Amino acid sequence: MKKIITSILILCLGTQSCKKVNENVYDKYPAADFYASAKGADVALANVYSQIAGNWGVGYAGADNCWYDLNTMSSDEQVIPHRNTGDWQLDFAQLYLRQWLPSATIVGNTWTWLYKSVYTANLAVDQLQQSKADASKIAEAKVLRAFFYYLLIDDFGSVPFYTDNNITVDKIPQSSRAEVFNFIVKELTENVDLLSETKGGTYYGRFNKWAGYALLAKVYLNAEVYTGTAKWNECLAACNKIATAGYTLHPGAANAASPLGYQYYELFGDRCPDDETILAIYVTENIISRNIYALRSVNGPNGVAMFGFSGWNGTIVPHNFYNTFADNDIRKKQFLVGPQPGGVTYTLDVNSLDNPGAGPTEGIRDVKFYPVPPQDGSGESNDFPIYRYADILLMQAECNVRLGNAGAAKPFVDQVRQRAGLAALAANPTLNDVYNERGVELSWEGHRRQDMIRFNTFLLAHDFAPAVPSFRLLFPIPTSALNANTSLKQNPGY
Repeated sequence: MKKIITSILILCLGTQSCKKVNENVYDKYPAADFYASAKGADVALANVYSQIAGNWGVGYAGADNCWYDLNTMSSDEQVIPHRNTGDWQLDFAQLYLRQWLPSATIVGNTWTWLYKSVYTANLAVDQLQQSKADASKIAEAKVLRAFFYYLLIDDFGSVPFYTDNNITVDKIPQSSRAEVFNFIVKELTENVDLLSETKGGTYYGRFNKWAGYALLAKVYLNAEVYTGTAKWNECLAACNKIATAGYTLHPGAANAASPLGYQYYELFGDRCPDDETILAIYVTENIISRNIYALRSVNGPNGVAMFGFSGWNGTIVPHNFYNTFADNDIRKKQFLVGPQPGGVTYTLDVNSLDNPGAGPTEGIRDVKFYPVPPQDGSGESNDFPIYRYADILLMQAECNVRLGNAGAAKPFVDQVRQRAGLAALAANPTLNDVYNERGVELSWEGHRRQDMIRFNTFLLAHDFAPAVPSFRLLFPIPTSALNANTSLKQNPGY
């Protein structure tokens, strides 16, 4: 399907690489006049949004060696084993085994990407405020900045904090996790209602009001982890705001036209459907971002037979995580195990993650993001959902259970289960029911590590991963950051 490129992303491309000289020469305009205009404000915002798109070593999701890998491969849902053929570096297995160090490349990449994003967001806020731009545009820049700081405290705890770029790296003060949490909440509560209520269209891939509330809900959902004080009522209130916006679950019905057999998988295809998708990353291979996740998982000949391009023979799904999916769950269709096209047979188990490593066809593979064109051997064009309505329903369920209202939680869980072809729960949900449902519904979407920490399962042993001490709940501040700012204190245990 041919993509419709939204205006914000066209502007993003223009600010990144376009050299065409039009009749409007903006550098002759006073900066205040330019950023006060609707087009100028969108250029400032496009520079920030361009940071989210994934590419090699940067971005939220889509490519490798940055935020997505750090937060998914440190969980129990996926890992790239070193292969006994010599393929794949040990970084991914070390993440899964909770053996990361402050010098780890993926840790450093994530830190660097997030602080570049904060810098770009600070610049946009300053440009828009100085020019007295439309209040909704200033609010959008501030919400974007809050998004990056939320990711920072989630991964690293107490972090360097600044909102004015007129400071050198070595002088940026380190603020506590709770202090930055309070800043994020203040920024969001003051600005979310100023955002546009438009869904889709020019706001596909942008923070509208409902995406802003989804971010706020996520911050409140994890408040007890961040500050020691739970905010379940506040999280539920933010989710209830989103519930008024008219989002629904995308149909899960059988669909012969889908490679995986169900409409459900349209959620992870060419364009994330507006009925359920609240915020997504727009992807067009070799133009804007890339999505490598199915291609990275399958074996070479299997990839050629299925997609027309050799697979990278990387990511596998651990057997125990695979077993959390019921056989009649349509969400289990994303996995490949046993004989496959191309003469490949995938085994349920792997013998080793790191020494000597897994055999070439060991391990369950995942094609949830079944490739859509344009695609080539370096990736595909599947958009990536950051927030979708199924997540909001399960957050509503979790908050209600934690507040002692399990009866109120049941309809939220049942909606998600029944869309997947499962029966409604026989009784009111427990926290374990909610946790399990989040795992199967949101697998490979970047939520698992956070969920495991909140449900107190992250430190436990699973598959090849041993039990680990509590300092592993945070990643270390990278060595490079400590060298650049000697006043920073490393997280305990590192």
